[in-house]
Formats: sequence, structure tokens, C-alpha cells
Amino acid sequence: MTSWFQIPKNSPFSLANIPFGIISAESARVPAIAIGEHALNLNVFASSGGFEQLPIVQKHLSVFSQPTLNDFAALGRPVHREVREYLQNIFRADTKFPQILKENAALQKSAIIPLSEVTNHVPMQIGDYTDFYAGLNHAYNIGVLFRGPDNALQPNYKHLPVAYHGRASSIVPSGTSLYRPQGQILIDPAANPKVPTFSPCKKLDIELELACFISKPNDLGKPVPIGEAEDHIFGLVLMNDWSARDIQAWEYVPLGPFNAKNFGTTITPWVVLIDALEPFRALGLEDGNRDSLLPYLREKQAENAYDIPLEVEITNKGGEPTLISRSNARNLLYSFPQMVAHHTITGCNLRTGDLLGSGTISGTEANTEGSLLEQTNGKNPIKLVDGSERLFLEDGDTVVLRGVAGTDGSYVGFGDCIGTILPPFSQ
Repeated sequence: MTSWFQIPKNSPFSLANIPFGIISAESARVPAIAIGEHALNLNVFASSGGFEQLPIVQKHLSVFSQPTLNDFAALGRPVHREVREYLQNIFRADTKFPQILKENAALQKSAIIPLSEVTNHVPMQIGDYTDFYAGLNHAYNIGVLFRGPDNALQPNYKHLPVAYHGRASSIVPSGTSLYRPQGQILIDPAANPKVPTFSPCKKLDIELELACFISKPNDLGKPVPIGEAEDHIFGLVLMNDWSARDIQAWEYVPLGPFNAKNFGTTITPWVVLIDALEPFRALGLEDGNRDSLLPYLREKQAENAYDIPLEVEITNKGGEPTLISRSNARNLLYSFPQMVAHHTITGCNLRTGDLLGSGTISGTEANTEGSLLEQTNGKNPIKLVDGSERLFLEDGDTVVLRGVAGTDGSYVGFGDCIGTILPPFSQ
């Protein structure tokens, strides 16, 4: 698929992708797509007649002037598909509509902006955020650390996608720095009595995840059937579920994570639509659990995961980047449609803009883990390229997550998921 518009061959925002996001430059926040090293301002494009050859959106043009993608997402997958295909056509070398943009220098000047000149924002108004635990290898590795190999996985793990409700207000776009969290930690877990200390987190970790945004809501009391669940998904982003391990260790019994997770969650600002990921469908980690699933979780299509290579990179303050992990999105036991079906089986009503995290995506070999705790066991540090070592993150460290599938010239990717750790906030 060739374009009249210059797109670097190594760009994750190829013509095969066309991800959607929210940007601002000199104006208010507006919807946009990423194309190569530029963004197309969809508000300017739509108000200048850019969609005049796409009747299906003529009565919905107002969605492209909103400060979030919620209204566009709520139009549903068939509309998303037609808009994406239309925009692909607009940028194709042999476009059917050259008068719209290819031969319209004035619109190009007003609507196409270098990515270096825009500010990215969280693309959706997120009402609720749920983080799942579908990374089998991560769940096993963490379980071994705390319970041993014989009891690593809880009895429910291969029967349902385990999850907890997270905090939507602290979800931030890539590039946002976060203060090191502070809270109660137990300095000596073997001490008796166990008395906590107030302290900055000493075991700050990352978690490599994907996440999906909900497009089509369901009514309260009406579960989403597994066969229809994918049509309720708008698209995917990369996610770093930062984790304060020592705060979590003290607080999580009996109700699970709280302050250990709510200080910040980083996502990529460009939503890769489900249709863009279709070419990368692959088998996930069945691990023999398909027959043990109850009928409401059984999918007809075996290829319910995506073959997306993933990377984790750490750069210390003033240093060079160190690639510490390579994984793949295939390392999930449950799919996003299964998560939607399970989330709603009680009648829970998901809403447009809700975010569902996958859980940490780890492989089975060394240097494929999606968290530092798995890599180091809290005892065996990894070495960065400058010779410094890490058990967990230090102040000034920058973490970059990447996910790109496809081939040179037609990559489908999310862009970098970046976050830097600042010292604890002090008044």
C-alpha cells in the first residue's frame, strides 16, 4: 500500500495502521490520526469537506470536534472501519479522491501537523478502569516467588480471567513523569509484631501490558455474549501498570492492590483499531484450559491473540538506553473478548471509554519478563549498559515500552509508551 504522502518505512504509524488519538497544538483538543511523522487534524479535515465522499459520517461530523474520542468510538465498529478505510484511501498514491487532500495544498497546510509540534492527551474520557491478570507466565512467575511452584497459580486462574478495579483518574499519556509514590511499607517482613513504616517506595516496578478501550456500551443487567464481545472493543493501546511492590506487599491482604497501583498508569495516546490488528491474529496460550472454560467464555475462533513483538527499555538519568526484555502479545491466556464477556456476565454495564488492561505480558525464557520483580527476584540485579545495576527503578529512570507488528513499510504499532520517575513529592 503506497502513499503520495511521505511515511518513513520504520514508522509504526504506517498506512496499514491509521491509529486515532487526541492532540492539541495552538488550538483546543481535537481528534486526529497519526500518519508517519505527522498527525492529521480531523476537526480541520472534517470542517473543510474532507469527509464529503463518505456519506456514513455526514450526520456525525460533530464527533471530530470533540475533546475526546468517546463520541466517535460510540458510533461502532462498522463506522470505525469505513472511516479508517476512507482515510487510507485519501493517503494512497492512487487515491480515488485526489481533490480532497492530495491536490489541496491549503488543506494540507492547515490539517497536517508534525508530531513534534503537537501535544498528545489521553484519547478517551475514562469512566472506569479494570486491570486483568491474563499473562499466564507472569502469574506463574509471581506465584512461584510467593507460594512455590506447586501452588503458583490459584485454583480459579484457568477458569476465569482474574481482575481488579483500578483508578481511572491517574491514567496518563506517554511522556508524563510520575513522582515516586510514598506509603506504608514493612521494612522487616519477618519481624513480630509487624509494624509498618511510612517511606518512599523502595521497590518501584513496571508491568508491560496491552489495554483495550470499550466502544459500544451494554445495558445494566445484560451480559455481552462472547460472540459479540469484540464488537464492543474500540482498539488497543500499550500500557505500563507501574507498581509499588513494597507498598503492595503490606496492603494487598485481604482486598488486593490499592495505593500500590493508583499513583499512575501510563498508556500510549494512539488507539490502534481492532481492524488494523486483524492480520496479526495468532494462537494465545491455551495451555489446555479451553475445555475447562464455562460456555460463556468459549470462543469459536482459536486465534484469539495477536502476534505483536513487545520490548522494554530502561534509560538511567543521563545514560544510554538498555533493552531489558523482549516479549510478545501472544503470551496471554485470555483474550480481550473473553475479558469483556466475563466483566459483564453479572450484568455489569461497561461504558464507552472504559479501559481494560491485559495483565503483565511475560514469556517463559530469560529476558522475556514483563516486570523487574520477575527478572531480578528482588535479589539478582540487571546491569545497564553504563555498568549500573537495578533491582527496581531509581529516581531519574525512564522506561520505554514498544510494540510493533508487521513488515518494513507497513508496520502497525502503538508508538512509545514512556514514563520517567521523579523523586517523591515534597511540599
